[in-house]
Amino acid sequence: MTEPTTPIAGMSRRAFALGCTGAAALLALGGLSALPAEAQVRPPGGQDEDHLLSACIRCERCIEVCPKNALRPAHPEEGIFGVRTPMANFNVGWCDFCVEHNDGVPLCEKTCPTNALRLRAGATPETTILGKAHIIKDWCLAYRNAGCRFCYDACIDAGYDAIDLDVDKRPVVNVEKCVGCGACQSVCVSLKEGSIREGATSRAIIVVTEERLAELEGGGR
Repeated sequence: MTEPTTPIAGMSRRAFALGCTGAAALLALGGLSALPAEAQVRPPGGQDEDHLLSACIRCERCIEVCPKNALRPAHPEEGIFGVRTPMANFNVGWCDFCVEHNDGVPLCEKTCPTNALRLRAGATPETTILGKAHIIKDWCLAYRNAGCRFCYDACIDAGYDAIDLDVDKRPVVNVEKCVGCGACQSVCVSLKEGSIREGATSRAIIVVTEERLAELEGGGR
């Protein structure tokens, strides 16, 4: 016998109850914590951080359905209120808006049972800003005269042309064109054996929120 379903996109009552219980528990824990919820790079339709945090039931269906494995659940150290909500996993994959898999309709947004991910009417890959790419020059191979241009080529292949090369053939992000798809970050080799710069804690090019980008560039890094 088929398990009864709720009116929410066919989700089983058991899964819905577990999701709500988990979300309530996390929110209760957050109420006891002084840790702030820092905005994260979210999947398409998740750019309204307040709406996502209030509507997401932490079911992780969006993460499971991503064809490029470009999402993962947020960890406690990334903000207790956002634990298990979907965030970018661009070290593994990148977001192509499911052009190859669902005719340009993001499966994460389509699968969300609570409308926590909601795209604006007429949204396209070019008009949906997930974040902005930022180059950490101290850790970048190209800025160490190693001739690397993987991020540049990946950006062209993704169809955005948001990374230029300076006179020394080093990548420079064109912030106006960048939509934060993560193609550049997914191919960065700065943390591969033999390439790691002392003190590096991430890849040399990362996608961050626009707010975080302003902080990084304001600090001169």
